[in-house]
Amino acid sequence: MATKHYSNDKVTVKWQSDLCIHSEKCFHGLSNVFNPKERPWVNIEGASSDEIIAQVHKCPSGALSIPDEKETTIDHETIVETMPNGPLIVYGNMKIKHAGEETIKDSKVTAFCRCGVSENKPFCDGSHKKIDFTG
Repeated sequence: MATKHYSNDKVTVKWQSDLCIHSEKCFHGLSNVFNPKERPWVNIEGASSDEIIAQVHKCPSGALSIPDEKETTIDHETIVETMPNGPLIVYGNMKIKHAGEETIKDSKVTAFCRCGVSENKPFCDGSHKKIDFTG
């Protein structure tokens, strides 16, 4: 698992590669900052801090986050959304039991594999795109 931090004078963006489902919402929403064809792929100077924070909040898997933000607790019911030809997106507070160990997810969004090919099960890693998963 690769975890990277990208910072400017006002914000730090954390990217956790093992949670990324490659939805490209970051790229399509703010391509001056998030461009997977560039290295590094995050240009933290490409937009205002407020624009970057707003786009990070749209990440469907929680792979992008703002670690300095005050942790929020979801006060409503858990919501499960099936992404067309992709993962299950779960919104809400949860505990995930994996390989006999309890892991507390501190993000409010988690993407679970539906195709069965992810190398990061139970989490989605975007492999569904490589196999043209439909479902």
